[in-house]
Amino acid sequence: MSCDLVSIEPRGAVTVIRLNRPPANTIDLELTGEFEIAFDAAMAGQPEALVLAGTGPFFSGGLNLKSVPSYSAGQQNDLLRAINRLTGKLYACPVPLVGSVNGHAVAGGFIVALNTDYRVGPIGDFQFGLTEARVGIPFPAATMIVLKAELAPQHVRFIALQARRFGSEEALARGVLDELQPPDAVIERAVEVARDMASIPADAYRRIKHQVRGDAIARIEQLNAADADPMLEDWVSAEARDASATILRS
Repeated sequence: MSCDLVSIEPRGAVTVIRLNRPPANTIDLELTGEFEIAFDAAMAGQPEALVLAGTGPFFSGGLNLKSVPSYSAGQQNDLLRAINRLTGKLYACPVPLVGSVNGHAVAGGFIVALNTDYRVGPIGDFQFGLTEARVGIPFPAATMIVLKAELAPQHVRFIALQARRFGSEEALARGVLDELQPPDAVIERAVEVARDMASIPADAYRRIKHQVRGDAIARIEQLNAADADPMLEDWVSAEARDASATILRS
């Protein structure tokens, strides 16, 4: 299967889901819609494991700052709900989900990577980080649940409040990545890891993953069921539109 922005690539028992919106695989209503369709289609094929990858020098650069800050209130809320819903599906994925973090992973792209069970990143001059504060856009509630569940509190505080970018080695040291590979080896190593994780008895993996992540998964499920994200009241402000425009000009 292939959509315009997301592709599904079967590799035997492992299926690769690839974000394919060059140059930065940015996130908006169109991409999240295709991403959710692709994930559901991949799972319908009953893979033993999934790999989530980007295209080109980016895994994902986060929100599309050219379009999202100018969304209407209704479009903002639709995107917020879609992000929370997709986050819930990725974080609770019942089969191994390995991140082929092939390049820059910033803002929303950083959070997408954190949803995976194991993260292979690139050696070299690549950037990681949560820059939301610098563009004036608070986090969707589900993404903050994942951030707090995946990283140690001191790293959450530093990464979210400093809102700066850092390199691959620091991403490894802070637990964002699990290992580094040369850029052209990242995808094959991720597939290799996925195949190894797929060799774990499937029911045991699913149940133990839920033991590890169950509290966070339950909170995301409750959030989505109640449509209770506080950001639905006021997510992308005029301040964010101005900050985004400044970032794009820089």
